[in-house]
Amino acid sequence: MLDALEVVTTVVVGLMVGVEVSVAFVINPILGALPEDSGQLGRSRGGRMLGAVMPVWYIGSLALVAAWAVAGWHHDGTGLVVIAGTLLILSVVMSLLLLVPINNQSKTWTPENRPEDWKEQTRRWDRFHYVRVAVIIGAFTLLVAALA
Repeated sequence: MLDALEVVTTVVVGLMVGVEVSVAFVINPILGALPEDSGQLGRSRGGRMLGAVMPVWYIGSLALVAAWAVAGWHHDGTGLVVIAGTLLILSVVMSLLLLVPINNQSKTWTPENRPEDWKEQTRRWDRFHYVRVAVIIGAFTLLVAALA
């Protein structure tokens, strides 16, 4: 049973990391290169869609990691799982304090109602997101190491 939990947790966290890496290094650069208002409209749509899905994914990943840590408490690698869980908690806190407030505003923007500093707010979200991506990559790496 523990083996299945370890694999499911690693896959779920790995897929989450993949989506976030894709947003940071593929999707947002593509949207940023689109002409006129297309990129901003795309980011608003992405903010609404991913803003609904990612909280469940982050909390679900954290719950799976916590379950793994509890179920495998006396097994090798549990310390790595606990550290990975701590990094996931950090990523949730970062999200709630830094990224969600910007996302909640930007997902409603249109070319007609966006603030004058919308580009700076978008760049600030991107910078915070890069740090969050690094944190969750670290968590994922620790989970993979705990499997070995």
